[in-house]
Amino acid sequence: MIDLYSWPTPNGHKVHIMLEECALPYRVHPVDIGAGDQFAPEFLEISPNNKIPAIVDSDGPGGRPMPLFESGAILVYLAAKTGRLLPQGLRDRYAALQWLMFQVGHVGPMLGQAHHFRQYAPERIEYAVDRYTREAARLYGVMDRRLARAEYFAGAYSIADIAIYPWTRPHQNQGVDLAQFPHVQRWSQAMAARPAVQRGLDVLKDHRRALLDERSRENLFGARQTARR
Repeated sequence: MIDLYSWPTPNGHKVHIMLEECALPYRVHPVDIGAGDQFAPEFLEISPNNKIPAIVDSDGPGGRPMPLFESGAILVYLAAKTGRLLPQGLRDRYAALQWLMFQVGHVGPMLGQAHHFRQYAPERIEYAVDRYTREAARLYGVMDRRLARAEYFAGAYSIADIAIYPWTRPHQNQGVDLAQFPHVQRWSQAMAARPAVQRGLDVLKDHRRALLDERSRENLFGARQTARR
């Protein structure tokens, strides 16, 4: 059994979808990041960077529990555990891993900043809005060019698609018109049609709320978030 500690965010949805695609049994433990649950000592024992998602696999390597944080690492771990969604051949495997790293190093951070400065910043900073909106459009261009040549990022459906898709769903909040990227749009529609993706997006759906109150801002963007622990 896998214990999943998560919240309905793009990084959370990555692991929700992977668990559904792999048909692994799991229990969900909500970590309300607006309320500050990510700072609880018991959660920090699993995820020292106070970020969701995290998992504990009770049937880990050697039959011992395996705690794991960082969504990209969790995807690779679950792929290795099940033998699914990460090719075994060296060439195809690293084709998938490079696009996973693209998501972890570029798509998540840059689209997240575009979203933040366009939606959550207490004052509009034009330089930041312009900087990250343009970078978001550039990244969508990279994705569009790749998907013009392949059905999925690594050719076949893989953890790379699972990692990238949740970050592209709120494209409007990133200042991106998906109609300008027809290959991403085609891929996005194919992803949305997958039953496991739909089930993954439903995980904790009823818990999601706007994160614009002062308590949420402090926990997500304020001094509590950056305090030394």
